[in-house]
Amino acid sequence: MREIDYYFLQKDEPVKSCLLFLRDHILDYDEGITEAWKYRMPFYCYKGKMFCYLWTHKKNGLPYIGIVEGRKIDHPLLIQEERARMKIMLIDPTRDLPLETIGNILKTAIELYE
Repeated sequence: MREIDYYFLQKDEPVKSCLLFLRDHILDYDEGITEAWKYRMPFYCYKGKMFCYLWTHKKNGLPYIGIVEGRKIDHPLLIQEERARMKIMLIDPTRDLPLETIGNILKTAIELYE
């Protein structure tokens, strides 16, 4: 089993299902997006450049989408915390995912690479 697959499968529900859905959603969003295992975490590259990643928050355990160039995006659901470059969007795995919002953020992030 690949490390990236193990990362997802070892999570407990409902976080596991949420992360697996986000994984598929990000990969299906644009044909230029590919998956890679970097820094011991699942990263998604757009045309070969690191674009976003999936992880869980240390303090509250919520899954999140990390946007590599997040500092360049002004969106109320993206939070910076102590990060210099990246911002994250926390996802509540017990609620319906805000797919339209996720799509808008992914679209804005992709535009930074074009």
